[in-house]
Amino acid sequence: MNKVPFYSVDYVTDSMGQGLKSAFDKVLQSNWYIRGSFGEQFEKAFSEYCGVSHAIGVGNGLDALTLMLRAAIELGRLQKGDEIIVPANTFIATVLAVTAAGLTPVLVEPDADTCNLDPMKLGEALGPKTRAILAVHLYGRVANMPEICKFAEHHGLLVFEDAAQAHGASMDSKKAGSFGLASAFSFYPTKNLGALGDAGMVLTGDAELTNVVRALGNYGSFRKYENEYLGVNSRLDEVQAALLLEKLPHLESWNARRREIAARYLKEVRNPLVKLPEEPPDPMNHVWHVFVVQCERRDDLQRFLFSRGIETLVHYPVPPHLQKAYAGGSSTSMVSEIAGEIAGEIAGNAALRHGPLPVTEALAKRVLSIPMGPGLSDDDVSQVISSLNEFV
Repeated sequence: MNKVPFYSVDYVTDSMGQGLKSAFDKVLQSNWYIRGSFGEQFEKAFSEYCGVSHAIGVGNGLDALTLMLRAAIELGRLQKGDEIIVPANTFIATVLAVTAAGLTPVLVEPDADTCNLDPMKLGEALGPKTRAILAVHLYGRVANMPEICKFAEHHGLLVFEDAAQAHGASMDSKKAGSFGLASAFSFYPTKNLGALGDAGMVLTGDAELTNVVRALGNYGSFRKYENEYLGVNSRLDEVQAALLLEKLPHLESWNARRREIAARYLKEVRNPLVKLPEEPPDPMNHVWHVFVVQCERRDDLQRFLFSRGIETLVHYPVPPHLQKAYAGGSSTSMVSEIAGEIAGEIAGNAALRHGPLPVTEALAKRVLSIPMGPGLSDDDVSQVISSLNEFV
Protein backbone atom coordinates (compact mmCIF):
# COMPACT_ATOMS: atom_id res chain seq x y z
CA MET A 1 0.00 0.00 0.00
CA ASN A 2 1.40 3.37 -1.03
CA LYS A 3 1.62 6.25 1.39
CA VAL A 4 -0.39 9.25 0.21
CA PRO A 5 0.90 12.54 1.67
CA PHE A 6 -1.55 15.27 2.55
CA TYR A 7 0.48 17.64 0.40
CA SER A 8 3.86 17.44 -1.30
CA VAL A 9 5.97 20.12 -3.00
CA ASP A 10 7.91 17.54 -4.99
CA TYR A 11 6.00 18.51 -8.13
CA VAL A 12 7.55 21.98 -7.90
CA THR A 13 11.14 20.90 -7.41
CA ASP A 14 10.85 18.09 -9.97
CA SER A 15 9.44 20.28 -12.74
CA MET A 16 10.93 23.65 -11.86
CA GLY A 17 14.12 22.91 -9.97
CA GLN A 18 16.44 24.41 -12.58
CA GLY A 19 14.24 27.45 -13.09
CA LEU A 20 14.13 28.15 -9.37
CA LYS A 21 17.90 27.78 -9.09
CA SER A 22 18.30 30.19 -11.99
CA ALA A 23 15.98 32.71 -10.33
CA PHE A 24 17.97 32.46 -7.10
CA ASP A 25 21.25 32.91 -8.98
CA LYS A 26 19.94 36.10 -10.60
CA VAL A 27 19.23 37.57 -7.17
CA LEU A 28 22.61 36.44 -5.88
CA GLN A 29 24.39 38.06 -8.80
CA SER A 30 22.41 41.29 -8.43
CA ASN A 31 23.82 41.98 -4.95
CA TRP A 32 20.44 43.54 -4.06
CA TYR A 33 18.23 41.60 -1.64
CA ILE A 34 15.53 43.93 -0.26
CA ARG A 35 13.09 46.19 -2.15
CA GLY A 36 14.62 45.67 -5.57
CA SER A 37 13.61 44.92 -9.13
CA PHE A 38 12.34 41.38 -8.54
CA GLY A 39 9.95 42.60 -5.88
CA GLU A 40 8.69 45.29 -8.22
CA GLN A 41 8.27 42.81 -11.07
CA PHE A 42 6.33 40.35 -8.94
CA GLU A 43 4.09 43.05 -7.49
CA LYS A 44 3.25 44.17 -11.03
CA ALA A 45 2.73 40.63 -12.34
CA PHE A 46 0.53 39.45 -9.47
CA SER A 47 -1.58 42.61 -9.34
CA GLU A 48 -2.19 42.34 -13.10
CA TYR A 49 -3.08 38.65 -12.73
CA CYS A 50 -5.66 39.54 -10.06
CA GLY A 51 -6.96 42.59 -11.93
CA VAL A 52 -5.98 45.10 -9.24
CA SER A 53 -3.91 48.22 -9.85
CA HIS A 54 -1.58 48.23 -6.84
CA ALA A 55 0.38 45.60 -4.87
CA ILE A 56 2.70 45.79 -1.88
CA GLY A 57 4.92 42.84 -1.00
CA VAL A 58 5.25 42.14 2.73
CA GLY A 59 6.81 39.54 4.97
CA ASN A 60 3.88 37.15 5.38
CA GLY A 61 0.12 36.81 5.20
CA LEU A 62 -0.58 37.92 8.78
CA ASP A 63 1.39 41.11 8.17
CA ALA A 64 -0.58 41.69 4.97
CA LEU A 65 -3.85 41.49 6.89
CA THR A 66 -2.65 43.67 9.75
CA LEU A 67 -0.99 46.34 7.63
CA MET A 68 -3.95 46.86 5.31
CA LEU A 69 -6.17 47.45 8.36
CA ARG A 70 -3.60 49.69 10.04
CA ALA A 71 -3.30 51.72 6.84
CA ALA A 72 -7.06 52.26 6.82
CA ILE A 73 -6.78 53.55 10.39
CA GLU A 74 -3.89 55.90 9.56
CA LEU A 75 -5.96 57.34 6.71
CA GLY A 76 -8.99 57.86 8.94
CA ARG A 77 -11.11 55.28 7.12
CA LEU A 78 -11.28 53.33 10.40
CA GLN A 79 -10.62 54.22 14.02
CA LYS A 80 -9.17 52.09 16.79
CA GLY A 81 -11.96 50.36 18.63
CA ASP A 82 -14.13 50.01 15.52
CA GLU A 83 -15.73 46.62 14.96
CA ILE A 84 -14.88 44.41 11.99
CA ILE A 85 -17.12 41.49 10.99
CA VAL A 86 -15.16 38.28 10.34
CA PRO A 87 -16.26 34.67 9.85
CA ALA A 88 -16.10 32.70 13.08
CA ASN A 89 -14.61 29.56 11.51
CA THR A 90 -11.57 31.16 9.91
CA PHE A 91 -7.91 30.48 10.67
CA ILE A 92 -6.98 32.54 13.70
CA ALA A 93 -4.65 34.82 11.68
CA THR A 94 -7.70 36.69 10.36
CA VAL A 95 -8.85 37.48 13.88
CA LEU A 96 -5.34 38.17 15.21
CA ALA A 97 -4.84 40.81 12.51
CA VAL A 98 -8.01 42.65 13.53
CA THR A 99 -6.93 42.61 17.17
CA ALA A 100 -3.36 43.64 16.32
CA ALA A 101 -4.66 46.68 14.45
CA GLY A 102 -6.56 47.82 17.56
CA LEU A 103 -9.96 46.83 16.19
CA THR A 104 -12.62 44.50 17.61
CA PRO A 105 -13.49 41.28 15.75
CA VAL A 106 -17.20 40.49 15.48
CA LEU A 107 -17.58 36.79 14.74
CA VAL A 108 -20.31 35.64 12.36
CA GLU A 109 -21.42 32.12 11.53
CA PRO A 110 -20.57 30.56 8.16
CA ASP A 111 -22.91 28.95 5.68
CA ALA A 112 -22.87 25.28 6.70
CA ASP A 113 -22.58 24.09 3.09
CA THR A 114 -19.93 26.44 1.67
CA CYS A 115 -18.15 27.10 5.02
CA ASN A 116 -17.82 30.73 3.91
CA LEU A 117 -19.28 33.81 5.58
CA ASP A 118 -23.08 33.68 5.45
CA PRO A 119 -24.42 37.00 4.08
CA MET A 120 -27.77 36.25 5.72
CA LYS A 121 -26.12 36.49 9.15
CA LEU A 122 -24.47 39.88 8.60
CA GLY A 123 -27.46 41.87 9.83
CA GLU A 124 -27.37 40.09 13.19
CA ALA A 125 -23.77 41.24 13.70
CA LEU A 126 -24.30 44.94 13.05
CA GLY A 127 -23.69 47.23 15.99
CA PRO A 128 -23.19 50.98 16.48
CA LYS A 129 -19.42 50.58 16.07
CA THR A 130 -19.40 48.19 13.10
CA ARG A 131 -17.36 49.75 10.30
CA ALA A 132 -16.13 46.97 8.00
CA ILE A 133 -16.38 43.35 6.83
CA LEU A 134 -13.30 41.17 6.41
CA ALA A 135 -14.44 38.32 4.15
CA VAL A 136 -12.40 35.11 3.96
CA HIS A 137 -12.27 32.94 0.86
CA LEU A 138 -11.96 29.79 2.91
CA TYR A 139 -10.48 26.58 1.48
CA GLY A 140 -10.03 28.29 -1.91
CA ARG A 141 -13.68 29.17 -2.59
CA VAL A 142 -14.64 32.80 -3.15
CA ALA A 143 -17.14 34.00 -0.57
CA ASN A 144 -20.45 35.40 -1.80
CA MET A 145 -18.87 38.77 -2.56
CA PRO A 146 -21.76 40.28 -4.58
CA GLU A 147 -24.10 39.88 -1.59
CA ILE A 148 -21.45 40.88 0.94
CA CYS A 149 -20.55 44.02 -1.04
CA LYS A 150 -24.22 44.87 -1.53
CA PHE A 151 -24.81 44.63 2.23
CA ALA A 152 -21.70 46.68 2.96
CA GLU A 153 -22.69 49.42 0.54
CA HIS A 154 -26.18 49.61 2.02
CA HIS A 155 -24.79 50.03 5.55
CA GLY A 156 -21.77 52.18 4.71
CA LEU A 157 -19.19 49.54 5.58
CA LEU A 158 -15.72 48.98 4.12
CA VAL A 159 -14.93 45.57 2.62
CA PHE A 160 -11.59 43.79 2.99
CA GLU A 161 -10.62 40.31 1.80
CA ASP A 162 -8.51 37.55 3.31
CA ALA A 163 -7.51 35.76 0.10
CA ALA A 164 -4.69 33.73 1.61
CA GLN A 165 -6.19 30.46 0.36
CA ALA A 166 -7.67 31.63 -2.94
CA HIS A 167 -4.92 32.44 -5.45
CA GLY A 168 -6.63 32.37 -8.84
CA ALA A 169 -10.18 31.74 -7.64
CA SER A 170 -12.83 33.95 -9.22
CA MET A 171 -16.50 34.91 -9.22
CA ASP A 172 -18.35 36.70 -12.00
CA SER A 173 -15.05 37.02 -13.91
CA LYS A 174 -13.42 38.87 -10.98
CA LYS A 175 -10.44 37.32 -9.23
CA ALA A 176 -10.32 36.82 -5.48
CA GLY A 177 -8.69 39.88 -3.98
CA SER A 178 -10.29 42.36 -6.39
CA PHE A 179 -13.66 42.96 -4.70
CA GLY A 180 -12.91 45.11 -1.64
CA LEU A 181 -10.93 48.17 -0.67
CA ALA A 182 -7.92 45.92 -0.07
CA SER A 183 -7.03 42.24 0.14
CA ALA A 184 -4.33 40.17 1.80
CA PHE A 185 -2.52 37.17 0.36
CA SER A 186 -0.14 34.68 1.92
CA PHE A 187 2.53 32.87 -0.09
CA TYR A 188 3.30 30.28 2.57
CA PRO A 189 4.97 27.30 0.84
CA THR A 190 1.84 25.12 0.81
CA LYS A 191 -0.45 27.77 -0.72
CA ASN A 192 -1.64 27.39 -4.31
CA LEU A 193 1.09 29.89 -5.14
CA GLY A 194 3.75 29.39 -2.51
CA ALA A 195 7.18 30.83 -1.85
CA LEU A 196 10.11 28.86 -0.46
CA GLY A 197 9.64 30.60 2.85
CA ASP A 198 7.29 33.23 4.27
CA ALA A 199 5.92 35.97 2.04
CA GLY A 200 2.73 38.02 1.69
CA MET A 201 1.09 40.77 -0.32
CA VAL A 202 -1.56 43.47 -0.05
CA LEU A 203 -3.60 44.31 -3.17
CA THR A 204 -5.66 47.47 -3.51
CA GLY A 205 -6.99 49.85 -6.11
CA ASP A 206 -6.38 52.78 -3.77
CA ALA A 207 -3.09 54.61 -4.41
CA GLU A 208 -3.22 56.42 -1.04
CA LEU A 209 -3.68 53.15 0.87
CA THR A 210 -0.84 51.62 -1.17
CA ASN A 211 1.61 54.29 -0.05
CA VAL A 212 0.67 53.95 3.62
CA VAL A 213 0.88 50.14 3.61
CA ARG A 214 4.32 50.33 2.02
CA ALA A 215 5.49 52.90 4.54
CA LEU A 216 4.11 50.94 7.51
CA GLY A 217 6.04 47.87 6.40
CA ASN A 218 9.21 49.93 6.06
CA TYR A 219 9.51 51.21 9.64
CA GLY A 220 6.74 53.74 9.01
CA SER A 221 8.94 55.59 6.55
CA PHE A 222 8.32 57.07 3.08
CA ARG A 223 11.86 58.44 3.02
CA LYS A 224 14.90 56.98 4.72
CA TYR A 225 15.35 58.15 8.32
CA GLU A 226 12.04 60.06 8.25
CA ASN A 227 9.39 58.06 10.12
CA GLU A 228 5.78 59.14 9.75
CA TYR A 229 4.21 56.15 11.53
CA LEU A 230 4.98 53.59 14.21
CA GLY A 231 5.89 51.07 11.53
CA VAL A 232 7.31 47.57 11.42
CA ASN A 233 9.81 45.70 9.28
CA SER A 234 7.75 43.63 6.85
CA ARG A 235 9.04 43.53 3.28
CA LEU A 236 9.00 40.90 0.56
CA ASP A 237 12.63 39.96 0.02
CA GLU A 238 14.13 39.64 -3.46
CA VAL A 239 14.76 35.89 -3.24
CA GLN A 240 11.13 35.05 -2.52
CA ALA A 241 9.92 37.58 -5.10
CA ALA A 242 12.12 36.03 -7.81
CA LEU A 243 10.95 32.52 -6.95
CA LEU A 244 7.29 33.57 -6.95
CA LEU A 245 7.76 35.36 -10.26
CA GLU A 246 9.11 32.11 -11.70
CA LYS A 247 6.17 30.10 -10.36
CA LEU A 248 3.30 32.47 -11.21
CA PRO A 249 2.95 31.34 -14.88
CA HIS A 250 2.26 27.80 -13.63
CA LEU A 251 -0.54 28.75 -11.21
CA GLU A 252 -3.39 28.25 -13.68
CA SER A 253 -2.28 24.73 -14.63
CA TRP A 254 -1.73 23.80 -10.99
CA ASN A 255 -5.22 25.04 -10.13
CA ALA A 256 -6.62 23.10 -13.09
CA ARG A 257 -5.10 19.92 -11.69
CA ARG A 258 -6.66 20.66 -8.29
CA ARG A 259 -10.05 20.98 -9.99
CA GLU A 260 -9.54 17.64 -11.76
CA ILE A 261 -8.84 15.94 -8.44
CA ALA A 262 -11.80 17.66 -6.77
CA ALA A 263 -14.08 16.55 -9.62
CA ARG A 264 -13.07 12.93 -9.04
CA TYR A 265 -13.67 13.18 -5.30
CA LEU A 266 -17.09 14.75 -5.86
CA LYS A 267 -18.09 12.12 -8.41
CA GLU A 268 -16.57 8.94 -6.99
CA VAL A 269 -16.83 9.23 -3.19
CA ARG A 270 -20.16 7.59 -2.40
CA ASN A 271 -20.03 6.90 1.32
CA PRO A 272 -23.11 8.34 3.10
CA LEU A 273 -21.01 8.76 6.25
CA VAL A 274 -18.78 11.25 4.43
CA LYS A 275 -20.33 14.60 3.53
CA LEU A 276 -18.68 16.17 0.51
CA PRO A 277 -18.25 19.94 0.05
CA GLU A 278 -20.81 21.74 -2.03
CA GLU A 279 -19.76 22.01 -5.66
CA PRO A 280 -19.86 25.64 -6.85
CA PRO A 281 -22.04 26.46 -9.88
CA ASP A 282 -18.99 27.91 -11.64
CA PRO A 283 -15.91 25.65 -11.34
CA MET A 284 -13.64 28.71 -11.60
CA ASN A 285 -15.06 29.95 -8.30
CA HIS A 286 -13.00 27.37 -6.42
CA VAL A 287 -9.28 26.55 -6.51
CA TRP A 288 -9.49 23.82 -3.84
CA HIS A 289 -6.64 24.96 -1.62
CA VAL A 290 -7.85 22.14 0.61
CA PHE A 291 -10.61 19.59 0.05
CA VAL A 292 -12.64 19.37 3.25
CA VAL A 293 -15.13 16.59 3.96
CA GLN A 294 -17.34 16.29 7.02
CA CYS A 295 -18.00 13.25 9.15
CA GLU A 296 -19.77 12.82 12.49
CA ARG A 297 -17.05 10.30 13.41
CA ARG A 298 -14.24 12.50 12.14
CA ASP A 299 -11.56 11.14 14.46
CA ASP A 300 -12.43 7.53 13.60
CA LEU A 301 -12.29 8.39 9.90
CA GLN A 302 -8.92 10.08 10.30
CA ARG A 303 -7.50 7.04 12.11
CA PHE A 304 -8.94 4.71 9.45
CA LEU A 305 -7.36 6.69 6.63
CA PHE A 306 -4.04 6.78 8.47
CA SER A 307 -4.16 2.97 8.70
CA ARG A 308 -4.51 2.98 4.91
CA GLY A 309 -1.43 5.16 4.48
CA ILE A 310 -3.37 8.37 3.86
CA GLU A 311 -2.34 11.55 5.61
CA THR A 312 -5.06 14.07 6.58
CA LEU A 313 -5.29 17.31 8.54
CA VAL A 314 -8.03 19.23 10.33
CA HIS A 315 -8.75 22.84 9.24
CA TYR A 316 -9.45 23.89 12.01
CA PRO A 317 -9.93 21.89 15.23
CA VAL A 318 -10.38 24.87 17.58
CA PRO A 319 -12.19 28.01 16.38
CA PRO A 320 -10.72 31.39 17.37
CA HIS A 321 -13.28 32.19 20.08
CA LEU A 322 -12.35 29.00 21.95
CA GLN A 323 -8.60 29.58 21.77
CA LYS A 324 -6.71 30.43 24.96
CA ALA A 325 -5.52 33.67 23.35
CA TYR A 326 -9.11 34.92 23.45
CA ALA A 327 -10.16 33.18 26.65
CA GLY A 328 -10.91 36.49 28.35
CA GLY A 329 -12.85 37.86 25.40
CA SER A 330 -16.52 38.65 25.82
CA SER A 331 -19.47 37.49 23.79
CA THR A 332 -21.50 40.55 24.75
CA SER A 333 -19.33 43.52 25.68
CA MET A 334 -17.72 45.88 23.18
CA VAL A 335 -14.19 46.89 24.12
CA SER A 336 -12.80 49.87 22.25
CA GLU A 337 -9.20 49.82 23.38
CA ILE A 338 -6.61 47.05 23.16
CA ALA A 339 -4.33 46.70 26.19
CA GLY A 340 -1.06 48.48 25.65
CA GLU A 341 -2.20 50.45 22.59
CA ILE A 342 1.01 49.31 20.91
CA ALA A 343 0.83 48.76 17.16
CA GLY A 344 1.20 45.11 16.29
CA GLU A 345 0.91 43.88 19.88
CA ILE A 346 -1.56 41.08 20.50
CA ALA A 347 -3.07 41.75 23.90
CA GLY A 348 -3.81 38.89 26.27
CA ASN A 349 -7.52 38.26 26.90
CA ALA A 350 -8.39 40.45 23.89
CA ALA A 351 -12.00 41.27 23.17
CA LEU A 352 -14.28 39.52 20.71
CA ARG A 353 -17.95 40.13 20.09
CA HIS A 354 -20.20 37.27 19.08
CA GLY A 355 -23.38 35.46 19.88
CA PRO A 356 -23.86 31.68 19.98
CA LEU A 357 -21.77 29.93 17.30
CA PRO A 358 -23.25 26.41 16.97
CA VAL A 359 -22.42 25.99 13.26
CA THR A 360 -18.79 27.00 13.78
CA GLU A 361 -18.35 24.70 16.77
CA ALA A 362 -20.04 21.77 15.02
CA LEU A 363 -17.83 22.19 11.94
CA ALA A 364 -14.70 22.14 14.10
CA LYS A 365 -15.71 18.67 15.29
CA ARG A 366 -16.61 17.31 11.85
CA VAL A 367 -14.25 18.70 9.23
CA LEU A 368 -11.37 16.68 7.79
CA SER A 369 -9.05 17.76 4.97
CA ILE A 370 -8.05 14.93 2.65
CA PRO A 371 -5.06 14.94 0.27
CA MET A 372 -5.15 17.67 -2.36
CA GLY A 373 -2.55 19.23 -4.61
CA PRO A 374 -0.99 19.09 -8.08
CA GLY A 375 1.55 16.54 -6.86
CA LEU A 376 -1.04 13.79 -6.32
CA SER A 377 -1.00 11.03 -8.91
CA ASP A 378 -4.15 9.43 -10.32
CA ASP A 379 -3.31 6.31 -8.30
CA ASP A 380 -3.02 8.41 -5.12
CA VAL A 381 -6.45 9.87 -5.77
CA SER A 382 -7.92 6.42 -6.42
CA GLN A 383 -6.48 5.15 -3.14
CA VAL A 384 -8.05 8.02 -1.22
CA ILE A 385 -11.43 7.46 -2.90
CA SER A 386 -11.50 3.72 -2.31
CA SER A 387 -10.48 4.16 1.32
CA LEU A 388 -13.18 6.76 1.96
CA ASN A 389 -15.78 4.47 0.40
CA GLU A 390 -14.66 1.55 2.59
CA PHE A 391 -15.03 3.41 5.88
CA VAL A 392 -17.87 1.96 7.97
